[in-house]
Amino acid sequence: MTATLTETECLICRCSNPDDALLCATCLAPMTLTQESIVQGREPCIVSVIGDSNVGKTVYLGYLLDMLSRRAGDYEAVPKGPFSINLQQTVMSHLAARMFPAKTPNEVDQWHWAYSQVSHQRNADRWYDLVMPDMAGEAIATELDVPDSYLVIRGLLERSAGVMLLIDAAMAAMGNVQADFFAFKLMSYIDQLAGLRIGAKVATPIAVVLCKSDCCPQAFDHPLTFVQTNLNRLWNLCESRFENVAFFSASVIGSIAYGSDSDDNVVTVPLHSAPRGILEPFEWLLTAI
Repeated sequence: MTATLTETECLICRCSNPDDALLCATCLAPMTLTQESIVQGREPCIVSVIGDSNVGKTVYLGYLLDMLSRRAGDYEAVPKGPFSINLQQTVMSHLAARMFPAKTPNEVDQWHWAYSQVSHQRNADRWYDLVMPDMAGEAIATELDVPDSYLVIRGLLERSAGVMLLIDAAMAAMGNVQADFFAFKLMSYIDQLAGLRIGAKVATPIAVVLCKSDCCPQAFDHPLTFVQTNLNRLWNLCESRFENVAFFSASVIGSIAYGSDSDDNVVTVPLHSAPRGILEPFEWLLTAI
């Protein structure tokens, strides 16, 4: 008698996979996410952290996860599986050694994924099951230019209960239009995925986070004014097509030095961490979800 093979639906792309699959055959997301959601008996909220390459997504997300695990802001985070700790361990160990972590590879099977249950002391009976992946900036850029190049990115953004859009505030303050155009394209992509008619607005809560704001104090003082002035294309689209957007400023590194590697290339050295504004976007998203 032949045993019947059963299949499990991928949490991200909804395609069926054998129960013993490690990665989704379609989008390459880890099937551990689906298996853990089955154990919990409920589907988790997906929070996507997106942004251009070198904006600081890995450092921000790793630091956020580490702060939550240390009960910062009266939050408590319980990682569901050792794989959910890899990102914060990588980030914190690199910063302790005064190094930035390596860039996130474009290959989906090498991304870090975090599945955590989070609650706040004020409402300890309510737990949020959160899935937060560390996506590569180059992969996001490729998906924007050639849709469906990365089905996992499309699936994540279609199913995200909330989005954090990270922008390099220092680049925007210097007048570099790359920061504005990339954020503009990302928001246009999210608007397109929603498939709404003219007049309707995207309801998904989106936290726009101005990273590296330690380099431009005006971003910390007045993030909304900073966006209106330095990221005007993004601001206009948010005002026209999105009904639930908030603007925040954040920084992780307190001071940076410059050195050279064995090939005499200039490298940046994080001298110490001075986190500021890390929890606020996350807290706002939780209340908005």
